[in-house]
Amino acid sequence: MQILISWFLSALAIMVAAYLLPGVQITGFFPALVAAVVIGLINTFIKPFLIILTLPINILTLGLFTLVINAFLIMLASRLVPGFVIAGFGWAILFSIVLFFVNWVLGLTR
Repeated sequence: MQILISWFLSALAIMVAAYLLPGVQITGFFPALVAAVVIGLINTFIKPFLIILTLPINILTLGLFTLVINAFLIMLASRLVPGFVIAGFGWAILFSIVLFFVNWVLGLTR
């Protein structure tokens, strides 16, 4: 039951972030659910390898390069999920930041 609640809250966070940013479009709640699953799978399986591969750059930038990695992974998810469109790289960075804060606020209610 906890996984379903987390999944719906992640989809809600994606909907809120897409509503706040004009460069991000999502056509409905079902694409948000699919995007939540895809982003979760990408963050689980691909992101750790990218973090390890870019560790020297991450150390030099004091972790700010992680924002670039997050943006690329968000753009990958937007390519995989129909109905989830990100206008560009800058919007992907802003989306990942807004998504973090919305997830944080929604996590406070749990």
